[in-house]
Amino acid sequence: MLKAYKFRLYPAAEQKTMIANHIGSCRFVYNWALEQKIKSYEQDGKSLSQYDLNKRLRELKKEHEWLKKVNSQSLQGMTKNLDSAFTRFFRENNGFPNFKSRKNPIQSFPILQHYTVDFENNVVKLPKIGKVKAVLHQRFEGKLKTATVSRTSTEIYYISILVDNGEELPEKQEFSADTTVGVDVGIKDFAVLSTGEKIENPEYLKNSLKRLKVLQKRVSKKPKGSKNREKARLRLAKLHEKIRNQRNDFQHQLSSKLICENQAIAVETLNVNGMLKNHHLAQAISDSSWSSFVTKLVYKAEWFGKTLLRIGRFEPSTKLCNVCGYHNSKITLDVREWECPGCKTKHDRDINAAINIKKFALQAQNLIVT
Repeated sequence: MLKAYKFRLYPAAEQKTMIANHIGSCRFVYNWALEQKIKSYEQDGKSLSQYDLNKRLRELKKEHEWLKKVNSQSLQGMTKNLDSAFTRFFRENNGFPNFKSRKNPIQSFPILQHYTVDFENNVVKLPKIGKVKAVLHQRFEGKLKTATVSRTSTEIYYISILVDNGEELPEKQEFSADTTVGVDVGIKDFAVLSTGEKIENPEYLKNSLKRLKVLQKRVSKKPKGSKNREKARLRLAKLHEKIRNQRNDFQHQLSSKLICENQAIAVETLNVNGMLKNHHLAQAISDSSWSSFVTKLVYKAEWFGKTLLRIGRFEPSTKLCNVCGYHNSKITLDVREWECPGCKTKHDRDINAAINIKKFALQAQNLIVT
């Protein structure tokens, strides 16, 4: 079973320079490789493989001598990442790969092998960089796979290590209607369960907007290239990072709770990109980060042998009465409670949707809903 472990790094000044060189070189190689693939397809109608790009990479190093100062396997790792991005694009319709920008808040580079982890001395040895101090707060055993060194916009460094612990994924546990919960994600309440429980949306971004606007104005008023502008930018970046960490921690706690308390979790497939086109709700939807939450449910369900059930995005979970099946097409987004004209049952919009999500998911598994 593959598991990733993330640790904080404390590189020295020279090591920070080497990490910056690795990040810049890897970004340059990725963008070069993407350009090569696009040109090859436009001119010859052929797609370059990872092997072809690695052969051309040797010539690129002769043109740009500074690339030789960087770990060669890290550069080859970028062509591998690009190949994986195109595979996801064709197989999963995941979006065409984009060029990498130096303005991204998190910059990183891969390390394929030849790195070591010393738990006794809290040190990670990286190729071409040397021994870097780390906080190895969690021990692991297994075969080291790839690692990724990352740097945030607040100059904080991390290493994420993929480990094969040699264990098999647990078998999926049996589930029934009683051990399955339906989850309807939303804006007012982050998640509503088919049991009637509502998890309030913490709205970390909304609660910090006033302070964010102040810090953004301070950055815009400082002269470009000045030290004061860099200080203001750093304060703004720290607040963005705090919001991101708060959201991530909340989702980890909630996803772990749902996985531990149920044998199966039913969720609805949402077209988040399409929903973001509604400018009235785009900020609230981005603040909720539903896709990130579902991703956490997916891999935690694999780890613990639980089942994640999905229903189609076009299932009428909100407008369908869960008691008699009446379809109320007149419901709009502002209607939070409604009464079924057929059976006279009063519904809470979100609880009704969560029950329907569970119902549709179990019916797809040929299980009787009680």
